[in-house]
Amino acid sequence: MIGQMFDTTIDEIMTANPGLDPENLTVGQVICLNPGLEYFSSARYDENEISKSQSDLSDYIRGLWEQHVTWTRLTILSLVFDLSDTELVTNRLLRNPKDFEVLLRLFYGDEKASAFADLFTKHLVIAAELIKAAKAGDNNAAADAEKSWYANADQIADFLTGINPYWSQEDWKTMLYKHLAMTKDEAVNILTGKYLDSINGFDQIEEQALLMADMMINGIVNQFPDVF
Repeated sequence: MIGQMFDTTIDEIMTANPGLDPENLTVGQVICLNPGLEYFSSARYDENEISKSQSDLSDYIRGLWEQHVTWTRLTILSLVFDLSDTELVTNRLLRNPKDFEVLLRLFYGDEKASAFADLFTKHLVIAAELIKAAKAGDNNAAADAEKSWYANADQIADFLTGINPYWSQEDWKTMLYKHLAMTKDEAVNILTGKYLDSINGFDQIEEQALLMADMMINGIVNQFPDVF
């Protein structure tokens, strides 16, 4: 996780820290890093040290994105296999936009937070429509749902860049498009019985979701420096 966060590798971290036991890290331990270029270009944080409030924000937002992709996967599985928990799992997934709303309300107020929750809920609803159409073999309905899915991603990117000048519209669209493509592949692999591929794909989805989380964190921290 540290390597991914700073765009480096385990081998590079071990080289910079002779004698380090990567299986026994402790809180407060100092580790020397040589971050990769992607870390500097993304400019996740402007300071070498972060405050407690920024750390808390990071934990919360990363948790929300983790929950988003995890409950999305569980919902896909329930829909594909007609599991008896489908309604319960779907309802839990639909709680995720409301949890984002609670966070964003602190910085952007009720109206903007609610607007984001509506767009993110639509993102999930369209995804379910796409899966149902694909499972039924309705290619036209699936194509229509996918088109609406990407249009919704554009709306989310436009909305976010409209409320925070430190968020790039191009970056958000790129991230969201990749998220959609990977989630579609995950669903197709489950539908076609390629379960190992779906598992490996989920690892990539999770990693990419955390990059979106970091981008969101960075934008909020830069926009509200007095808070952090």
